[in-house]
Amino acid sequence: MLEELKSQVCEANLRLAHEGLAVQTWGNASGIDRASGLVVIKPSGVSYVGMTAAQMVVVELISGKVVEGNLNPSTDTATHLELYRSFSAVGGIAHTHSLYATAWAQAQRDIPMLGTTQADYFAGPVPCTRPMTAAEIEGDYERNTGQVIVECFANRDPLHTPAVLVSSHGPFAWGPTVAKAVDAAACLEYVAHLAILAQQLNPGVTALDEVLHKKHFFRKHGQGAYYGQPEP
Repeated sequence: MLEELKSQVCEANLRLAHEGLAVQTWGNASGIDRASGLVVIKPSGVSYVGMTAAQMVVVELISGKVVEGNLNPSTDTATHLELYRSFSAVGGIAHTHSLYATAWAQAQRDIPMLGTTQADYFAGPVPCTRPMTAAEIEGDYERNTGQVIVECFANRDPLHTPAVLVSSHGPFAWGPTVAKAVDAAACLEYVAHLAILAQQLNPGVTALDEVLHKKHFFRKHGQGAYYGQPEP
């Protein structure tokens, strides 16, 4: 079942470790098959070393029920499912505890838009969610985490800002495919590091000029994009 998607999701998880975005077992990536309403996700607590596509777990988007796999799915599965239900254009999600992005999450701060590197990939600051309430934490915690993210994106396009910082927790990133979700996670970590360095070098640094910001973003995104090569 969904053998190609399992391979893609396994490869995405291995990339998280290879690119230094996930250590130990801290992180997970998933992909969705919209036609069948099924999601493939990393198993809970399983080491990236020696991970195989056969270990990936298949769950129902609507119910979260495991439909294939001998291992427990990631404990963050309910968060992934909530994002897939709410962001219809998203085809893959990556959750990490990468160092610099997680530092911003623990500081409970958005990553400000300071330069064109960030503007190439994000339509604005990378937002940090509000802190979760005690009731949300003590209740259906993982699903409520997803709902807090969705709330944060009430007035944002999730594909124009393909990442979020969950307050006191860490980053989630996404894209039209699971490979693109890992790309977004890698870009997020890079700009999180850049922003810290920029503020250390110049504590008074201000936000990127809006005209320059829009120029860099829209030359890569939207109908007028001209970066790269045309599709064959």
